[in-house]
Amino acid sequence: MDTSLYRQINTFAIHTAWAHSFMAFAAVYGVGVFALLVLAGWWYARFSSDAIHSVAATGWAALAVFVAFGVNQPIVNAVARPRPFLKVPGAEVLVARSTDYSFPSDHAVVAGAATMGLWIAAAYGPRALRWLAGLSTFLALFIAFARVYVGVHYPGDVAAGLLIGAAVTTVGWFLLRRIGVAIARAVSQRDALRPLVVANTRS
Repeated sequence: MDTSLYRQINTFAIHTAWAHSFMAFAAVYGVGVFALLVLAGWWYARFSSDAIHSVAATGWAALAVFVAFGVNQPIVNAVARPRPFLKVPGAEVLVARSTDYSFPSDHAVVAGAATMGLWIAAAYGPRALRWLAGLSTFLALFIAFARVYVGVHYPGDVAAGLLIGAAVTTVGWFLLRRIGVAIARAVSQRDALRPLVVANTRS
């Protein structure tokens, strides 16, 4: 089923040449947008009525991206799934052919980790954070699709990557929440650093 769906998306890619440049750019560089989304999330988290928790969550979102990426590496090497273009004859590949393994997708892991971090922050934060989390969800799904569209991943690779990234962020937040909140609270108690946690320094 994974190979069949890959073929269908790859055929769609072949017949939509007008989108190749954009999709190739999104598949390779689009993951960088999550750094901007998390940064924007931190900015809005400072305006929350529970800024301590919200800012701590955005801080964890930034860190969780690297943790999730690190967790994914042994999984990639253990599964050792070859890239689909090595197995599917005539596959259209729109970007450089990676020599590493395919499952799970690192790009999807990063997208899933950042997105879940924003949803956690949104639980404590203002409406703008929910909007950012929704936008991040859409972009995560789009970039995951783009990775399949350009021919370098099976659909299962990106689906697993999104789930792993989200799981690492969720589990890590429950394990490290108290530490993150304590750090955010300590920072907020220093006048010079308080604006990093609370936008209204008079509150």
